[in-house]
Amino acid sequence: VVAQQDLVERARTVMKDTGKKAGALGAIVKGDKPYDQTTVDAALAQFEDTAKKLPTLFPESIKGLKADGDYSSSPKIWEDKAGFEARIVSFGKVVTEAKPKIKDLQTLKASFPAIGRECKDCHETYRVKNS
Repeated sequence: VVAQQDLVERARTVMKDTGKKAGALGAIVKGDKPYDQTTVDAALAQFEDTAKKLPTLFPESIKGLKADGDYSSSPKIWEDKAGFEARIVSFGKVVTEAKPKIKDLQTLKASFPAIGRECKDCHETYRVKNS
């Protein structure tokens, strides 16, 4: 049980780190922060790492376990494994395609919405709010 809870927390940490990087890009896109290529590159590297790690972060053994915090994994991850895996592939593809294009504020503004949609679409289906 402890090992499974460690996996849940590892998944939560990866997702939280990814969310922080997405938030940093969102702040740049909104004009709250100046464009910074180092921040952009760090975020894209985090997104790539997340896409690689996601397939291993949700083994059957953690189904039904809740993460600390506001959200946990939906049972739909395991009920629709093919759909979940397709979302991961789609996220990875969008990040891979965006990475070489983002070189300034305009290209970030053009590319970031597609990355955000991938996150949102997956979260709407495969994440649940803790009660």
